[in-house]
Amino acid sequence: MKVAAGLTAVIVVYLALTFMQVVRASGRDQARGVQAIVVLGAAQYNGRPSPVLRARLDHAADLYGRGLAAKVVVTGGKQAGDSLTEAAVSANYLARHGVPEGSILREVNGRSSWQQLAAAASFLKKRGITRVLLVSDGFHSARIAAIAHELGLQGYTSRATESPIHGAAVLPYMVKETLAVAVGRIIGYRRVAGISTGATQTLGPAVLGWTARSAWPGMVSTG
Repeated sequence: MKVAAGLTAVIVVYLALTFMQVVRASGRDQARGVQAIVVLGAAQYNGRPSPVLRARLDHAADLYGRGLAAKVVVTGGKQAGDSLTEAAVSANYLARHGVPEGSILREVNGRSSWQQLAAAASFLKKRGITRVLLVSDGFHSARIAAIAHELGLQGYTSRATESPIHGAAVLPYMVKETLAVAVGRIIGYRRVAGISTGATQTLGPAVLGWTARSAWPGMVSTG
């Protein structure tokens, strides 16, 4: 009993500390000069970025306009029922908002944060690019920075300040990210992504899709 109680206490403290780190990272803006800006994908609807994706793209366009990077990487493949990739929609949006098409690179297959960053890291490193600025919602910052590190990138984070997800609505995502970071530190983020994908296929969107669709329509469509 004492061993079980001690183990439980350790787990609770570990999760509490991780939650605090996720919250702290969510409010940190590390915008600086880098080699590329990487925008994490989110839902799109028939060629129109969701409010969450649009906030990320607007922020990336602003960072590019400030001269912080020469390239912008947009990420995200097709979700079920989509005719366009998130990356294609993102690239079109950025091109209409002042980012030259020649400065936009696309990752078009990833369906999770890990897949998107892994694919982007692969072609970026071939170009000699390792210093990147990661753009997403603030609650996502701790995990995507850790994933980037695992993939050999020097990643900094800059949150989309105009994201429609704010206030109390952020809490479910903070909890989800806390669990993902806590487990990822132990077993690696690639394995966490595999577990998440397998669980989604097994349990279905009715169970696991609440965070992505019900808590806020147009929320990030990747894990």
